[in-house]
Amino acid sequence: MVDKYITEPPQDIKVLTEAEVVVVGGGPGGHSAAVAAARNGAKTVLVERYGHLGGMATGGIVIQIPHMSDGSEEQQIAGLTQEWIDRLDPIGGVLVPRRSEIGSTDEKLVSYWRRFMGNTNKGRIEYTAWVDPELLKCVLNDMVEEAGIKLLLHSWGTRAIAEDGVVKGVIFESKSGRQAVMGKVIIDGTGDGDLLPSAGAEWEGGFDPSLRSSMLALVFRIGNCDYQKYCDFRENDPDKAQSLMSKMTEVAGTRLLPLPSPRNDVMWVNNWIPNLDNLNVEHLTELEVSMRRMMRKGFDFMKKNIPGFENSFILDTASQTGTRGGRRVIGETRISDEDIKGGKQYQDTIAVIPRMGPPQESPGKYVNIPYRCLVPVKTEGLLVAGRSFSSDGAANNMANLIPHCIAMGQAAGVAAAIAVKEGIQPRQVDYRKLQEKLLDQDVPLPGIEPAKVTS
Repeated sequence: MVDKYITEPPQDIKVLTEAEVVVVGGGPGGHSAAVAAARNGAKTVLVERYGHLGGMATGGIVIQIPHMSDGSEEQQIAGLTQEWIDRLDPIGGVLVPRRSEIGSTDEKLVSYWRRFMGNTNKGRIEYTAWVDPELLKCVLNDMVEEAGIKLLLHSWGTRAIAEDGVVKGVIFESKSGRQAVMGKVIIDGTGDGDLLPSAGAEWEGGFDPSLRSSMLALVFRIGNCDYQKYCDFRENDPDKAQSLMSKMTEVAGTRLLPLPSPRNDVMWVNNWIPNLDNLNVEHLTELEVSMRRMMRKGFDFMKKNIPGFENSFILDTASQTGTRGGRRVIGETRISDEDIKGGKQYQDTIAVIPRMGPPQESPGKYVNIPYRCLVPVKTEGLLVAGRSFSSDGAANNMANLIPHCIAMGQAAGVAAAIAVKEGIQPRQVDYRKLQEKLLDQDVPLPGIEPAKVTS
């Protein structure tokens, strides 16, 4: 089939508003970037395609906030991630160990938390949270309103406005038509680097087909179930449990993994669908249709055969496709799999995350994320926030979880505010000043002792 094209007529696009920092995408990275920029004094606009904030953590129903510690008594990820938890806790929106329990070897505590995947590590309590997606949407709204951010929901950022290698604004589509928002620093928080091509920024894509990030998902939730009963069954008859899970995979046509939530009677089911490209609209359509078919088959088997699901029902499916990896910017620093395994450190580290995998595979104590992996190698006026950071596929697969994206978003937002205040490009931001501000905002940076600098 020969490709056909049409030419759009030129048109004048209304500038809806102007700001100092414009963030496109209100997921974990973009939301954190916007909040951080606004709290640090920048007039900020946040553009989000859906009617809610939170991205994969809410609309994607990926409600685990994992690996904020490594099993030791130290917490590696805090900052805005911790604020999410602190705000959810009083309203019953999170299941999480107390911070005083991090690293505990108390047998009773470990036995309890072992039932929740990601909450124990080698017989110690690891800091992992399970959140209520609807209450999290409310909390994220509160944070945006309190920070004085101009929020545009149901607004799909479609194209960067670039001139002579400098990004100066964003065009978005909504029920109000095609409009523009202009800004001094633009942050791509879309997760998939949607602005990178039109911004003229270099990028790469692609993952090893065996990696988690190469697969799509459509997460769903089950109501009126009994998570503790399900755990009792797995512990008391592990062979039968494994056999039934394998059979369910066969029946459904894909692996389905029931996981906990803050409520014992609600569970979410993760899945992994290979051989689909999240940048291909036909593949995205296929995922939505095929996964709902797989969901019904798998749930029917689950309800009939697995203890804890006898009286359950399908509660909802995710409003957002579960995309785990897309475009990755080519940045001033590109993190490789070898960098992560070797524990490479950077002078401009803006976040550290616990290493995962056997120690012999990861000799460094932490994975360090440098500021320069958020900065395009040549395009000015642009930063990325979230999983589109500069990295190879294996490194990105390791460091693109929700708390990692929050941490990178917080750093991008603070850096953007500094750049605006000082009238410089994001790549010119003094990383020592950035680190100092992050430390003041409860961001752990082990081993980083930046020189005190004045604002």
